[in-house]
Amino acid sequence: PLLVERRVSDVVLEKDIMLHLPYHSFTPLIDIIREAAIDPDVSTIKITCYRLAPQSKVINALINAVRNGKEVVVMLELRARFDEEANLEWKSRLEEEGAKVLVGIPNMKVHAKLCLIRKKIKDKNVLYGFVSTGNLNEKTARVYGDHCLLTANARIMTDLSRVFNYLEHHRSGDIHSLKNCQAIIPSPQIVRHEMYKLIDEEIKMAKKRKACGITLKMNSLSDEGMISKLYEAARAGVPVRLIIRGIFCMLSENKKFRIPVKAISIVDEYLEHARVWVFHNKGKEKVYISSADWMLRNLDHRVEATCPIWDEDIKKELIDILEIQLRDNVKARWLDNELANEYVKTSKRQMRSQVDIYQYLFNKTNEQIETGSH
Repeated sequence: PLLVERRVSDVVLEKDIMLHLPYHSFTPLIDIIREAAIDPDVSTIKITCYRLAPQSKVINALINAVRNGKEVVVMLELRARFDEEANLEWKSRLEEEGAKVLVGIPNMKVHAKLCLIRKKIKDKNVLYGFVSTGNLNEKTARVYGDHCLLTANARIMTDLSRVFNYLEHHRSGDIHSLKNCQAIIPSPQIVRHEMYKLIDEEIKMAKKRKACGITLKMNSLSDEGMISKLYEAARAGVPVRLIIRGIFCMLSENKKFRIPVKAISIVDEYLEHARVWVFHNKGKEKVYISSADWMLRNLDHRVEATCPIWDEDIKKELIDILEIQLRDNVKARWLDNELANEYVKTSKRQMRSQVDIYQYLFNKTNEQIETGSH
């Protein structure tokens, strides 16, 4: 839909759009902020920034918005490792221009990747924006695999308002406004409890000998509580499939598992940075994208955002991409108890997931152009 010559915001106000980076361009994320900066009907832009490009077009668009009289609120995490100095410089630049800069919460990093834009349409305030698994960094977006949902969904955007309200008016230890979220699942603490519930539902189905399953993709899996829950699921007979690029503390091989856990790591040209979680949910899959890994720090000591995907076409895209990655037999390695990191080898044709994902999205885009569905 973004291939036609229309404003990104006009498309997003009509339907949800998912960008699969780096296969899709990062430009629409810059454009949606640039458009808001010069739109006379836009009053407010709120955004979280963790790691930014050295010559950030995002920051330049935000500065332009301030100069055009918009309220601009930037949550700039000053403790982003290795980016502390750069973010301090961005803080000074934004404040000099008149933006409101938030610098985090005591003892807690803000790692969520969010944007909220408020616009008046026919005397009605409308919210739109995006939720991403990756940073607003046009440089790393060329080599990091991430997903970004651009949406005007009222439930999601209302929750983003609650998250920003928490960031602007937080009191130490008070997460009441976060607990009021109805669609977004935020951290600290709330993601953990919601994931426990979703895993428990799959365990119930397994015990009834009914279809079930859990597929998780993330950077790291080290949280003791989450791993214990996955062990419980595997013992009950839930098929558990894991794509973990980095830290992996689970013993994936255990004779007590009724169904073996499939755990792989994919290291290829692009850094696999996305977090995507799928629960079978009686055949009506629940699909989430998130900024959080299943690590103690992400679940209990950071502000993170996990977003449900409700658009059926986007859900299918994300599930299809995960299935392509789970079939990788070129760049995937087994995560076994021996830590041997051996390549996944099968007798089937070679399947390099990053190449196949590109081809999948390329074909899908061509189909949309041919049918006029874009």
